[in-house]
Formats: sequence, structure tokens, C-alpha cells
Amino acid sequence: MVLSHRRELVTANIIAVLGALVSVPVPLLIPMLVDEVLLDKPGTLIDWSNQLFPESWQGPALYILAVLFLTLILRLLALVFSVWQVREFTRISKDVIFRIRKNLLQRLQYFSMAEYEVLGSSTVASHLVTDLDAVDQFVSNSTSKFIVALLTVIGTGMVLLWMHWQLALFILLFNPLVVYVTTLFGRKVKELKNRENHSYQAFQEALAETLDAIEQIRASNRERHYIRRIINKADRIRSSSTSFAWKSDATSRLSFMVFLFGVDIFRILSMFMVLYSDLSIGQMLAVFAYLWFMMGPVQELLNIQYAYHAARAALGRINELVNVKLEPRFPHEQNPFAERQTVSIQMQNIGFAYGDGPTILQDVNLNVEAGEKVALVGASGGGKSTLVKILLGLYLPRSGCICFDNVPVTRIGLDIVRDNVATVLQHPALLNDSVRMNITLGVDIADADIWRALDIAQLKTVIRELPEQLETRIGRDGIRLSGGQRQRLAVARMILSKPKVVILDEATSALDTDTEARLHLALGQFLEHRTTFIIAHRLSAVKQADRVLVFEDGRIVEQGSHDELIREHGLYASLYGRQE
Repeated sequence: MVLSHRRELVTANIIAVLGALVSVPVPLLIPMLVDEVLLDKPGTLIDWSNQLFPESWQGPALYILAVLFLTLILRLLALVFSVWQVREFTRISKDVIFRIRKNLLQRLQYFSMAEYEVLGSSTVASHLVTDLDAVDQFVSNSTSKFIVALLTVIGTGMVLLWMHWQLALFILLFNPLVVYVTTLFGRKVKELKNRENHSYQAFQEALAETLDAIEQIRASNRERHYIRRIINKADRIRSSSTSFAWKSDATSRLSFMVFLFGVDIFRILSMFMVLYSDLSIGQMLAVFAYLWFMMGPVQELLNIQYAYHAARAALGRINELVNVKLEPRFPHEQNPFAERQTVSIQMQNIGFAYGDGPTILQDVNLNVEAGEKVALVGASGGGKSTLVKILLGLYLPRSGCICFDNVPVTRIGLDIVRDNVATVLQHPALLNDSVRMNITLGVDIADADIWRALDIAQLKTVIRELPEQLETRIGRDGIRLSGGQRQRLAVARMILSKPKVVILDEATSALDTDTEARLHLALGQFLEHRTTFIIAHRLSAVKQADRVLVFEDGRIVEQGSHDELIREHGLYASLYGRQE
């Protein structure tokens, strides 16, 4: 991505070079006046001035004012070039970070659900925001500072070598010692930064989990426990951040103090060389000026390593997202849904387990006719919802095959399957947005169609009474709606998607008996001639099915109509017989 900005990088580096070139001579100019004007030892500056100005103007005042004017011009140019090159590097880095973030977000579409659930939403969000920001800060700020600081040190070294090569060698050989000492300190700082980052990540995960479950936590009167848990995580941030902040500052100051020791030593050496060598007082003052001039760039170079350690750690965590296993991209060889109202479904020897956990489904064989309504029932943990996730391609079976109209999913493509299979969950995902956006999910749909879907979902009257009707915001996770209203909103969303296959996973569990009865009656016509799976514990929902499949320990142990299974006095009868 950086290579796509080759031209901008070349421009930024040229600007950095120009900035260094105009700033390096500045500390030399005024000390040269000491020798050439105050000590009356004419040299290069006076020769240049005499060539530029008429003889009547020449004199100490002219030389001093000319050097002052040149110094101001060079400082202004250095400022312009500095701001310019920072702007160029910032534009490059912001674009690179945007492209990285964009690519990661696009990659997020294809994350394997198993991998995503291990990472967690707060971790992914932290990588996409906090970690990328750390890399951005390093690329935009530290890179430009590094180039300018390095060029300044090199330029200063060349001037010092020109002025007095013996003294310059002492100064230049001392800098690697400072860098070495700083590197030793930097290793400890890196460990402290990693500890701080882990504390932030743990805090974000705990906070996100608590906020997502705040309604249940408050209903259980457990707010104090969970808030105390978050506070403990925040306390770890305080501890690790405090340790990192003062220790990194201390190591930076200690490294700089080593450099200052060197400056003091070089000052004494310069004085001795004035006494016992050909070093002039003006040159000595120039050496003093360059020592101070080098302090800023050297300090920048010392501090950059701390930013580098932070960015490197962040980049390592970002690589976790890059290396996440993606779900397979099956070819679009056949589309059994095309120009069909619904399809049949075949499941052959399906087996599945979450990671290294126990087997959830084993040897599940099922043939659902086109337009058939099938209820999946059984005790919790029997594998019903897992089978639905496999049907949607959210998880891939460890063994067996799923087909639509006898065409394997591997020849259809998961995106085509999801375009044609709609799910209504017990706890539907709702956005902190308008009713319209939550129903259409951004698709342009006419108001008349939306109201028709809401009417079928038995929600039309409720939405009509809202202050802004379809434009009313429903809050995070639809908090401003009741549980039953959220479920009916999800039903309306399903209707507008015009699916070929419908999955109702406890879709009416929060509805009262009368509302549920009206909803089933209204949905009857829509679901007619559509293959439908119904997962429910309520007998009223199960009775809508043409066939009932009873799950136990990941297997289909009974199947038939409601009446047939009741007469068999098996597991189904024990589960639903009392609801008769």
C-alpha cells in the first residue's frame, strides 16, 4: 500500500532533505561573525558580503545585519519545509491506514464464525480502532521526524568534520553509545507497553460484555458485581499505564542525560582545543551551537524507538485479524433458487462439533420437500439451533453434505444461500437506527411494501403510534421496543426479503397467546409454498408444521406429525403432551 504512494513519498523525502539543508547552516553563521567581525579575522562571510554589496556599505554593521537577515530567511524556509513535509507524510499515512482499515473491514465479511467468536467483538473493534491508531501515529509522526532528525544529524556531522575533524569524530562516535544505552532501556519499555495494551483489551472486553447484557444484569440485581469487575479492570489499566508512563519518561530522560554528559565533555574538549590547537573561539562557539542543535534530533531519534515498540505491538495484534481463517468462497456453478418460489432441502450424514468440544450433531439425515413446514423440537442443547447455523453456512459440517434441490452448497455459494434463506431469531439483531433502516437494512423499499409487511407482522398499529413512525429510532438492540415488538420487527424484515426458505428460531417466544395466534394466521398465506423450519417450545408454534423432528443428543430420534408423535408416547409426548 505504501508503494502506491511512491511519488508522494519521493516528494516528502525531497522536502525533508531541503528542510535539513536550510536548517543545518544556521548555528554556524553567527559564531562565524565572532571570528570575522569581532576578532577581526576576515573570512568567507566577509568575502561574500563584499562581493554582494558596494564598498560604501561595507562594515561591521552590514555584516551583522546581513547574517541576521540570512539566518531569519533560513529559519523561515526550515519552518515552511518542516510543515510541508509533515503534511505530506500525514496524508500518506492517513491514506495507508484507511486502506488497511478498509481491507480489514472487507475481510471481516468473510471471517469464519468459529474464529470470530473466539476473538470477540470488542477485540476486533480494538484492533480496528486503537491498534490502527497506534500504527497511524508512528507512520505519520515518527517517520517524518526520523527522516528529518537523521538528516540533521548527518548534516551537522559533516559541518563539524569540515570545521575540526578530530573533535567531530569524538562527537559522532559518542552518539552510537547513547543509542545503545537507549536500546537497552527500550526493551523494558516494550514489555511495559505490551502489559498496558493487554489491560486495555481486557477492560474493553469486560465493558462490552456488560453493556450488551445490561438488561439481564439489572433484572438480576447484579449491577454491583459486574461494575466492580469492570472497575478492577480499570484499576489494572491505571497500574499498567502509570508504570509505563513514568518509566518510559524516566528512561527517555536518562538517555538524554547521557547525551548531556557528552555535551559537557565536548565543551571542555573544545576549550582545550582553543588553548592547544588551531580551533578558534568562533569555531568553538559554533561547536557549542551545534551540540545544542543536535539535542532535538537526537532526542527525536531516542523517542522514536518507544513509538516503534508501541506500533510494532499494535501491528502484531492487527496481524491476528489478517491471519483469521476465512469461510470458504464456493463457486457459483448452479443456482437452484433462480426463478423458483421455494426449494427442497437434503441433509446427508451431517456431523458437527464446536472446536475440540463434544459432538453436537451426528449422522443427521433429512429430506425436506419443497414447501414443507418442518418443526425441530427437543430439549435445550439437542442441536436444533446448530443445525440452522449449518444450514445458513455460518458453520460448516465436519462431515456430510447439505443440498438445495439436490445441489450441494459447495456448488451454489454461501452468499446465494443467504440471499434466499431468511432467519427470524428469538433475540433478533437490531441497530440503533430508525424503524425503516432496521426493516430494510439499507435496501430501497417502497413505504407501501413496508407497511404491508408490518401489517402481516402485527406491528402496523404500534409503529403508526410512534412519534416519527418509520423514522423513529429504536435504540441500541431495539431497547425502546418490547421483546415481542422486536421479534415482530424481525418478522417484517424477513417478509420484505422475499426468501425462498424461512427459518423461525423461537421467533414468537415473547408474544402473548392472542398476538401469536394472529401472527400465525397472517403469516400462513406468506409461508404457503415456502419451505419453512420452525424451532419452538410452544405447542402453538409446533402445530403449524407439517412434520415434527425430535432431536436428542444431536440425533433425530422421532419424526412424524404432532398427532402421530403424541400417540407414540415417546420423547415428544413427554415434552408437549402436557400442553395439550
